[in-house]
Amino acid sequence: MNRRDALKHSAAVTGLLLAAGLLPRAALAAYNQSAFDAKTVADVVKAMGAAAPEESKDVSLTAPDIAENGAVVPIGAATTLTNVKRLLVLVEKNPNTLVAAFDVNEAVEPNFLTRAKLGQSSDVYAVAITADGKALFAKKEVKVTLGGCGG
Repeated sequence: MNRRDALKHSAAVTGLLLAAGLLPRAALAAYNQSAFDAKTVADVVKAMGAAAPEESKDVSLTAPDIAENGAVVPIGAATTLTNVKRLLVLVEKNPNTLVAAFDVNEAVEPNFLTRAKLGQSSDVYAVAITADGKALFAKKEVKVTLGGCGG
């Protein structure tokens, strides 16, 4: 069985368990639709329940200066801040600004790597949200030479 088939089967099993009432719907409650639908960085942060974002040297973002292929851009987000509850990866000019949201607790190191699709050259943000509602960010411009979202 390959990975794609495994994902299809696990999605089918999850659907059956939900339909049968054997899987709690609270498992889906963590999905924040308003944050995903937000079109600006400030709106995403607000939907996540944080104050206006401020730039900070305690948040780091790793991304290439030039992405040869916008369909698979490696992005890393990390922070040295304490009391962080969530780490976000945002792409300003994507159709959906929110790319990834990672929940953090004392057992999880706030250091994540992911790949994102960038439709065009854009500012990319790593945003750390603390337990007291502060939002701190790092930003970097990534230039895309071959389209990701748009082709």
